[in-house]
Amino acid sequence: MSSPDTRKALVQIHFCVLLWGVTAILGKLITLPALPLVWWRMLLVVAMLALLPRVWRGLSALTPRLALGYCGVGALVALHWLTFYGAVKLANASVAATCIALAPVFTAIVEPWIARRPFQPRELAFGLAVLPGVALVVGGVPHGMRLGVAVGALSALLVAVFGSFNKRLVSHADPLTVTALELGAGTLTLTLLAPALPLLLPALASDLWVIPGLHDGVLLLVLAGLCTLLPFALALVALRHLSAYTVQLVTNLEPVYAIVLAMLFLGEQRELTPLFYLGVAIIIGAVFLHPLLNRARPAPAAGAQP
Repeated sequence: MSSPDTRKALVQIHFCVLLWGVTAILGKLITLPALPLVWWRMLLVVAMLALLPRVWRGLSALTPRLALGYCGVGALVALHWLTFYGAVKLANASVAATCIALAPVFTAIVEPWIARRPFQPRELAFGLAVLPGVALVVGGVPHGMRLGVAVGALSALLVAVFGSFNKRLVSHADPLTVTALELGAGTLTLTLLAPALPLLLPALASDLWVIPGLHDGVLLLVLAGLCTLLPFALALVALRHLSAYTVQLVTNLEPVYAIVLAMLFLGEQRELTPLFYLGVAIIIGAVFLHPLLNRARPAPAAGAQP
């Protein structure tokens, strides 16, 4: 029988995943384009973390090489969030959340290369298992949303890459310090990238220097505080009482929560066909099967969530 601490941690991690699922909904409700939306989200989180003396102590303890590594991961996080919210804007929240469910597929492919471990044939089989679901998802969205699917898949690939690098680095410093450094580097990355974005990713290009109105400003504060810092802190506590396997299974529910919330609050089921939801079921089913086949391996290290 599970202990009270374990049950409490399980509720906490489900609440965290629910809040991460809300990020896609907020991305649709915020009227800013993806570029300034992500820039403001990162800047606000960094500003909140800068108020904590613990973060400054952690920064002073970092070696230059380790700090540079975290900055590189932060640049990848910025590109992941930019493409994730780009998918929300180009398609909708359900499509973006479904694409993020592809992250374990990409991780199965890229992690052996990044972590320098042997490739496992069953991981390739896992990747192939989701392909029918991907085909149904693409066929189940209107033609005008298919660019959003492509951008969302790129976002999932970036999750796999930065998550694999984070595994190698995350245990070497205080997590809040790592978050502040990574998101600070991500903010700088977007600032430098903005002028070149029309050439690199024209679909996501927009003016960076946009001052949010009251509506967007309130939602950005909710996104930064309630859906970024709060679940991060709760997850750190919950991880002390849960197995890596349990955490991975619960985290896999994030696209489910996001899609259900999108149906309830945005009515997105009217924009998508039954083929889309059949494809989603296949992808999520494969994602849940993956940890069952890999119970002996640790869950991915905590990183920046959508």
